Amino acid sequence: MAADHPSTYKAYAFLERGGPLKQIQVEWKDPQPGHIVIKVLACGVCASDEVAKYQMWPTVAYPRIPGHEIIGDVVAVPSTEKLWKVGQRVGSGWHGGHCHACERCRTGDFTMCASQDINGIGRDGGYAEYVTVRTEAVASIPNDIDPAEAAPLLCAGLTVFNALRHMNAVPPNLVAVQGIGGLGHLAIQIAKAMGFRTVALSSSSSKKELALKLGAEEYFDGSQVNQAQELLKLGGAQLIACTAPNPEVIQTLVEGLAVDGELCILALTGAATIPLLPFVGKRLSIRAWNTGTPRESEECVEFVKASGVKTYVQSFPLDKAQEAYDHRSSARFRAVLVP
Repeated sequence: MAADHPSTYKAYAFLERGGPLKQIQVEWKDPQPGHIVIKVLACGVCASDEVAKYQMWPTVAYPRIPGHEIIGDVVAVPSTEKLWKVGQRVGSGWHGGHCHACERCRTGDFTMCASQDINGIGRDGGYAEYVTVRTEAVASIPNDIDPAEAAPLLCAGLTVFNALRHMNAVPPNLVAVQGIGGLGHLAIQIAKAMGFRTVALSSSSSKKELALKLGAEEYFDGSQVNQAQELLKLGGAQLIACTAPNPEVIQTLVEGLAVDGELCILALTGAATIPLLPFVGKRLSIRAWNTGTPRESEECVEFVKASGVKTYVQSFPLDKAQEAYDHRSSARFRAVLVP
């Protein structure tokens, strides 16, 4: 079953390793069993789209259409499809599918699948007018949320949402958020909405007013104060969520953790020299998190709607895909492609 559709559609793809995005025409293909086709209403531009550009993983093959924060409407399903229907508002994030057979899949831990498919990396993503996705990678999205604001919730939002609820910190423990960018501005709001005492950590004073507006009760500017010492004055952070890829800063924050505290790495970053002595002295832990399942995406969107969390986005038309990609780090706070 399919709605009206063109014989070809526009997309932007990397054609070679390290090259720019180029417009291509993609031939329409009806979905095979286990797949559906979505008309893209919004697709977030994420820092990890670099994996597609630079072929960082072996599953990247060119041409590759990037994009894994996809919101749209179902326009075609195979006759075998039992869940998704033409006209439904849906989304698909980083998790693009799983094998159902490996040990992690057998325990229901699908995002750790040994053969996990990833939208925009192992398969074509949402920098396009249409995208074909696997049915187990689809999340239901409410019609009354702006697609551009919903798109980043399927990766950036889900990453911090899942991390905050899977760490050992419990409200009203102190949670510090390092970096006030695409992940960080959502982490502050979500942590506050969950009932944590929330502190924002940044490298300048430029985002202080916004961080306090988002729900931070304190703002520590690393260019003016020792952030770890300031956290200790508050009793220490039970969790420090590191959302900005700055290993030089991250390694200085360990001393600011409370006993049994956790340093949670959420940003794709380089090597950091972490002081190990405090980990022994305070029973500290270092952990990480990477997005989640489609059902967890639905839970994230439900939580955001219920708690009034707002995604700050800068929208770009699809024809400005390269410009949006170039501004993925400087946009306030997530760049999103829209029709």
